[in-house]
Amino acid sequence: MQHLALVGCAHIHTPGFVRRLNDRPDVAIRAVWDHDRERAAGCAAELNAAQVQEVDAIWSDPSINAVVICAETNLHEELVLAAAAADKHMFVEKPLGMGRQDAGNMAKAIETAGVLFQTGYFMRGMPVHQFLRKQVQAGSFGQITRLRHSNFHAGALRDIFTPNYLWMTRLDESGIGGFGDLGTHSLDIMLWLMGEVDAVTATFASHSGNYGDLDETGEALLQFSNGVIGSLGAGWLDVEHPVSVILSGTEGHALVRNGDLFFNSQRVDGADGKSPWTDLPEARPHAFDLFLNHLAGDEAGTLISPAEAAARSTVMEALYQAAGDRSWVEVGN
Repeated sequence: MQHLALVGCAHIHTPGFVRRLNDRPDVAIRAVWDHDRERAAGCAAELNAAQVQEVDAIWSDPSINAVVICAETNLHEELVLAAAAADKHMFVEKPLGMGRQDAGNMAKAIETAGVLFQTGYFMRGMPVHQFLRKQVQAGSFGQITRLRHSNFHAGALRDIFTPNYLWMTRLDESGIGGFGDLGTHSLDIMLWLMGEVDAVTATFASHSGNYGDLDETGEALLQFSNGVIGSLGAGWLDVEHPVSVILSGTEGHALVRNGDLFFNSQRVDGADGKSPWTDLPEARPHAFDLFLNHLAGDEAGTLISPAEAAARSTVMEALYQAAGDRSWVEVGN
């Protein structure tokens, strides 16, 4: 039995993690902390766990070997550094940090501590993304020229953040708005497929009127180190999201439309792109479940590294700088 603590209950995904924890017979939550005591009390009751008034009680408890950090993003650095110093394995909800500096500090501390780490980039486990990565590595697209990935929903139109999650609409606490919240998932897949980014630019917009001038949607261009041109769209203002991936190369093409993959490759028999490609790998466990599996000793599946998580925060910070400056920004990996 693995004994965990929930450190911060702020993120909109916290209720989902609570349900997943309650569904696992191999884990038990011993303690819950949040600076908002009412919020902590609610989660503690759902998890049948003790509510602690001071987070230090978690760091000093030798029976707790792992923590789930769902606090506001601007609190991550303090909490992650403390967790690393206490040798606690940790799941930290995305994004890891506000930008390059704090995310880099956290990644270094986690790596030095040698503890298990995971963050919430669940899209890697999707069959389509697994398949595309395998085909990219196999050279099935020839020389890849461009990649588009997007991630949209209607969260701002439905005002899903009021009242409990309004911190996610305040840049001093979240570091990102609608573009970054959903775009960080697309960014993870794009970097996972294509590698490092040299320079970026972006433009954002706001239309719902619910959160002032916070970015609610956006489009970005990324120049990858391997010469691929990337485009990333993300936000909270779309009532439909029919096309999520376009990958083009000199010998192949992939399109994901309404969840179906259309795959064309001169190097793969039967890949004519005319009908959905169904020969896909099985879905992997959700990123959160993968972390819990590793805690329990099941090491099947690869966790996201601290360095990878920090790189996503670095690129996202550059995208927000580029949008603010209306310029291209060199990322400087």
